[in-house]
Amino acid sequence: MNKPFFPHTAHSACPHDCPSTCALDIEVLAADRIGRVRGAEENSYTAGVICAKVARYAERLHHPGRLLKPMRRLGAKGEGAWGEISWEDALDLVAERFVAAEQRHGAEAVWPYFYAGTMGLVQRDGINRLRHAKRYSGQFDSICTNMAWTGWVAGAGTLRGSDPREMASSDCIVIWGTNAVATQVNVMTHAVRARKERGARIVAIDIYDNATMRQADMALKLRPGTDGALACAAMHVAFRDGHADRDYLATYTDDPAGLEAHLASRDPAWAAGITGLSVDEIEAFARLVGTTPRTFFRLGYGFTRQRNGAPAMHAALSLPAVLGSWRHEGGGAFHSNSDIFRLDKSEIMGALDRDPGVRHLDQSRLGPVLTNEPDALFGGPPVTAMLVQNTNPANVCPEQRKVRAGLMRDDLFVCVHEQFMTDTAKLADLVLPATMFPEHDDIYRGGGQNHILLGPKVVEPPETVRTNHFVVEELAKRLGVADRPGFGRTERELIDAMLLTSGRGTLAELEAGRWIDCQPDFADAHFLNGFAWTDGKFRFKPDWAGMAAPNRPPPSMGLQGPHDRLGGFPDHLAVIEETDAEHPFRLATSPARQFLNSTFAETKGSRTREGRPEAMIHVEDAERLGIAEGDVVALGNARGSVRLHAKVTDVAKPGVVIHEGLWANGDFLDGEGINVLTGADPVAPFGGAAFHDNKVWMRREG
Repeated sequence: MNKPFFPHTAHSACPHDCPSTCALDIEVLAADRIGRVRGAEENSYTAGVICAKVARYAERLHHPGRLLKPMRRLGAKGEGAWGEISWEDALDLVAERFVAAEQRHGAEAVWPYFYAGTMGLVQRDGINRLRHAKRYSGQFDSICTNMAWTGWVAGAGTLRGSDPREMASSDCIVIWGTNAVATQVNVMTHAVRARKERGARIVAIDIYDNATMRQADMALKLRPGTDGALACAAMHVAFRDGHADRDYLATYTDDPAGLEAHLASRDPAWAAGITGLSVDEIEAFARLVGTTPRTFFRLGYGFTRQRNGAPAMHAALSLPAVLGSWRHEGGGAFHSNSDIFRLDKSEIMGALDRDPGVRHLDQSRLGPVLTNEPDALFGGPPVTAMLVQNTNPANVCPEQRKVRAGLMRDDLFVCVHEQFMTDTAKLADLVLPATMFPEHDDIYRGGGQNHILLGPKVVEPPETVRTNHFVVEELAKRLGVADRPGFGRTERELIDAMLLTSGRGTLAELEAGRWIDCQPDFADAHFLNGFAWTDGKFRFKPDWAGMAAPNRPPPSMGLQGPHDRLGGFPDHLAVIEETDAEHPFRLATSPARQFLNSTFAETKGSRTREGRPEAMIHVEDAERLGIAEGDVVALGNARGSVRLHAKVTDVAKPGVVIHEGLWANGDFLDGEGINVLTGADPVAPFGGAAFHDNKVWMRREG
């Protein structure tokens, strides 16, 4: 076998929790070292462009603070005293504690807890294989996508849309509720191309003047949680001014006459009173999209992270149906292509061992679960043992004080498999060092685009770190389930088998081609063959309680939140956490450009560019409260309070406070992070966390 030469370029895919899932070219400097990371120019969606934080990934991979050895807690929880332990002894300890928990309270006392620190299907989802084989508590994945996906599927019936590359063929691109410059840079690649080549207008709709809003031709800055009202007013204008495509409506939608009657009172003046936009702004937006057939609605996640997020998404998605935008190339709407890939993960996840009688616990309600709130435990035993992979819940979960209190329980054993000493790892009993994406094999699918991508191992990891797959396999051996389906195979074997079972060819073919373009043809992508309901019609009036959805909770959990408040036709649902006399401000916890959730908050490049945790406060509010630039302010509500520095600005509306993160808890003045202030109450109808929907008080601190 020929020895590799250095430097050379290796091909991979970005593993992080971002819809873009960029195809990557990685400069390999040595067997264990990388240089610059670039976007693959040959990939039609990535188009050679990636975010700056991934471009400098070498800073993270070769970070001096990276975890390199298994460590066992020596002192009290959170005290920071650690001692080295061998991998064999560490895995033995995990197995012993899991067995002890099962013997005392039953298998459901063990909760494998994970999420999207990697989006690789093997390294992320393999933990479920162990879960199902042992009948450990299930995890209801609610923390990220629930409201957005539920709202989209409520109308379209499936989770797909227009080819996102069609933005380059649009005459108007509406970027709604996502700061694409910071979080999905490829959206801007295609939108800006349309502006340069076609003179397309870019519209941004958001709650503050972020980087995307500043690049837009039309920027609509509305109050948090009021997107549904804007969508309704735009549809009202479409019917009023003759921009509604009545032929399309008659063919492709369920009740256009009922919708028109419902919207008769939802005019721009009504919406202005709710959104804080002017009547003229709403009229101008409605006129632009109503008179531009090739309007592409790129609907994001951010605006759905409210307690009315699902109906807000449905209302925004209803607008292109009223306009008939789906008829046109460069028109229609897009949120996620998650339903197009059709990859059978059953072997990776151990689906044959899944027991529907095992209880599920809501990942967003980790605090209530670990503090033994009865409604969060669903009648089952307390959780007394956990394996945490791919997530940092002590930092990212809502109701942070409850999460910390739960993790500090003396009767709870926590093993965290991580790359850095995160806020969660600091509270663990055992910490295991994990590989990063260039150091292991995996496969990815791009929800925000249209490709299945291979992410092969391109460099050797440090000798003392291990993959997620290794940990799951070794625990299966110690726990007596290594003979169950899916165990005993390498990552590459699992990938090859999944591709074959799914009708996607072989691993060798994927290696040769680098990615598979799964985009449906124009008619299917634009639903010109009908929407994904039995009658083929878009649902203006969805059955919220009865509909199927990708994130619907299992029957044992039932409907979530104030689901009885959900109406029929699109509307503004007034269930958000409104301000009151004691809490006169609304807080949104928006993503920082240089971080991705809590990832990259450890790297010098990202930290230097972001500065420090700050609260963006409108100048009028600052003057009234006597707050100057750089002052220390406290934000609080019934869940707790945090202190951070003030940034006086006019980027948001008066009464709205913006914090960009996620910063580590220890970066705040009192060692507690912003999610002290966010709520874990489930959102209607299928759960989720309303991270941008918080009422708070604010004061200047001496």
